[in-house]
Amino acid sequence: MKKILAFRNDRFGEFLLNIPAFRAIKEIYPEIELHVVVAPSVEGIAGSVPFIDKVLVRPSGPCPWWEDMALIGGLRREKYDAAVVLNPSREAHQIIFWARIPVRVGYSRKHHFLLTKTLEDHKHLGLHHEVDNNLDLVKLLGASTADKTLQLNIPADVKAAVVKKFSLDPHEAMVAVHPWTSDPVKQWPLERFKELVDGLAKDFPGKILIIGKPEPWHDESAFPSPLWGGVGEGGCSRIIDLRGKTSLLEAAAALSFCRCLASCDSGPMHLASAVGTPVVALFRNDMPGKNPKRWGPWGEGHIVIQQASMDAITVDNVLLVLKSKLG
Repeated sequence: MKKILAFRNDRFGEFLLNIPAFRAIKEIYPEIELHVVVAPSVEGIAGSVPFIDKVLVRPSGPCPWWEDMALIGGLRREKYDAAVVLNPSREAHQIIFWARIPVRVGYSRKHHFLLTKTLEDHKHLGLHHEVDNNLDLVKLLGASTADKTLQLNIPADVKAAVVKKFSLDPHEAMVAVHPWTSDPVKQWPLERFKELVDGLAKDFPGKILIIGKPEPWHDESAFPSPLWGGVGEGGCSRIIDLRGKTSLLEAAAALSFCRCLASCDSGPMHLASAVGTPVVALFRNDMPGKNPKRWGPWGEGHIVIQQASMDAITVDNVLLVLKSKLG
């Protein structure tokens, strides 16, 4: 084989959990070029995955036909030997079929008859972590690896720019908090995140970074900037407001300086794992397809606080775990 194409064009957290699968492909076929199709929002971070040789972009879901025809034409010219669709969609299966890629691998759903090798999709049962699910799929290409770690190479100039932009000291103690999640059923109440930040500000001597940005469904009308950002009356100067102010690469750089991240199930949780920052993750454990066994922070040194409802997780419990983690 000379070229392999992979599709993973959904949210960036899900994308990051494919890094071991990309490594597996490159370990078994070290001479091949691995090209990966990602969502537009993921393009910047995908370039920092060391196993990817070329990043292509296509949004998930339907696109104008002329855009897909242009993509198909470009894929035909590349003459791929195989393609693997890691997040099943009719569009992706159709694209690799019309691109005339001879070996087409994916899950047995969503026009799977267009594929040449398929795997039954049991991910919704939550029996295995998403990293292992992705590795199981690329086994159909003969790919495997003993190294299941996540890996991102954040450029030194990006780290330096983040230090300068937000007046950070990489040698100072820092902790990050990401208060949001993309799914309302996985959201810890924002009021409790406020209490958590207040508690940290009293006892933790370093800086507290508020990272990420709210989803459209979040109502932050009761949460003005001083509440999170440490500016204005009653604000704490050690609370640094990074909400919506960083690219994914910049957020990764900021997280790499932190001793820990507190977060619900979210993309930044996986981003922290990928740069080696321990996570204290808050999860519901009553929904198999969304449980921490499938989506929890990957790797060593993380702590998952889980209950049957997010309301059952108390601020005192999270503070206690964080303080023990931060020493």
